[in-house]
Amino acid sequence: MANHMGEMSGTKPSIIMEQLKHTFTKSENKIYHYIRDNSQSVIYHSLTELSEACGVAEATVLRFFRKLEFKGFQDFKFMLAQEVSKATQHDGEETYIEKIKNNIIEAINDSSEIVHSEELKAVIDTIDASSDVVIFGIGSSGIAGLDMQNRLMRIGKQTNVVTDSHVQIMRASSMTENSVVIAISLTGSTKDIVDAVKISKENKATVIALSNYAKSPLTKFADLVLLSSAKESPLDSGSLVSKISQLYLIDLICTGLTIKNYEEAKAIKMKITEKIASKLY
Repeated sequence: MANHMGEMSGTKPSIIMEQLKHTFTKSENKIYHYIRDNSQSVIYHSLTELSEACGVAEATVLRFFRKLEFKGFQDFKFMLAQEVSKATQHDGEETYIEKIKNNIIEAINDSSEIVHSEELKAVIDTIDASSDVVIFGIGSSGIAGLDMQNRLMRIGKQTNVVTDSHVQIMRASSMTENSVVIAISLTGSTKDIVDAVKISKENKATVIALSNYAKSPLTKFADLVLLSSAKESPLDSGSLVSKISQLYLIDLICTGLTIKNYEEAKAIKMKITEKIASKLY
């Protein structure tokens, strides 16, 4: 093909698939039919979820999208989300003020329902027992990681946040069995994070994943997984609702650590408050 069909402005993924469906293999036809029948759900899937739903290997799914001249699944999802959005666009009765409020409330409620207390306790105990805790996050997840570092610092738990992908690789390479990695990724499919986590596991570090997807490339390497519930369309990447779902998990972890080390955390908080008070007029 002379042109990259998947990258052509305004080209609908559904049209691209229709034009090429006569070339699809048996496995590719499974992917095609699933996407055609579940387009509104696919934009919220992780690569692993789509692979399992279609009953084919992840590598086959990736080859399918490259055959369509897309860079990968995320590139395809972005175009599909635009197509689905245009097809379902309408003026609802809710104002955007109401929609944002309701989405945030729903995200917190749904996240609360899927948090397992035993898994949360295991995460808290693991972080508490380690003197080498490193937080990995990129983009908006990196901002959440910085907030987590700030919260933990206030109760006396020192951590290191790494938001640069190259530095993440270097840091992962120096880890040991005493290291704990907290990997924050909404999709669980950010390649840089997954690459760093894989190296961390090779060095026997314990990996804690904070994600919205139970099945993703990231969770395959995780020892412990805490899930939030605010799956976002590619068109809403980095939305406030998604950030709040991440911060909710972080708040649970930090509060649990505070309760576990109450007296020490209380003393450190008082010291910090006294010192910071002098910075205020």
